[in-house]
Amino acid sequence: MKLGAKDIHNLVERCKENNRLAQKKVYEYYYGKMMGVALRYINDRDAASDVVQDGFIKAFSKIKNYTSTGSFEGWLRRIISNTAIDQLRKNKKETFLQNEENIEAEDEIQEESIYQNINMSEIVSAVSELSNGYRSVFNLYVMEGYTHQEIGEILGISTGTSKSNYSKAKKKLKSILINKIKP
Repeated sequence: MKLGAKDIHNLVERCKENNRLAQKKVYEYYYGKMMGVALRYINDRDAASDVVQDGFIKAFSKIKNYTSTGSFEGWLRRIISNTAIDQLRKNKKETFLQNEENIEAEDEIQEESIYQNINMSEIVSAVSELSNGYRSVFNLYVMEGYTHQEIGEILGISTGTSKSNYSKAKKKLKSILINKIKP
């Protein structure tokens, strides 16, 4: 099912009126994409599905706040991301390594030729192998574009811990990807 901008706008307006059929259509249309967002943060499919469910409930309860200034998908994506982050905060046992040391700028070694034959599904798979803490920081920094200071505020960790987790996530990803491409 492909919906145009006008169709989505009409569905959102009907959702603002608490129209259950419109909510169902929005849910069905965006579920797959939002599940992908949740899986970037939560490695367990069942837990990610719960996050998506909770996120849609929040979205429909706050849909009157959506002003149509940006894309509805972007607004919904932010709610799902925040819901996933909230879930990670609740389960913050071993999620983040409390490493306060300053991370020196690393000299990036150019290994582009090694990674030429890696496709997107292998990268997504590698990211899913990261611990919750590493994956969360990596996604917020790389995919969502937050600064380390903002990530620290969002996740309740220090800026240094965010930088450290990001650096370690990159090293772990490199290791995972190299092992995937070894013959």
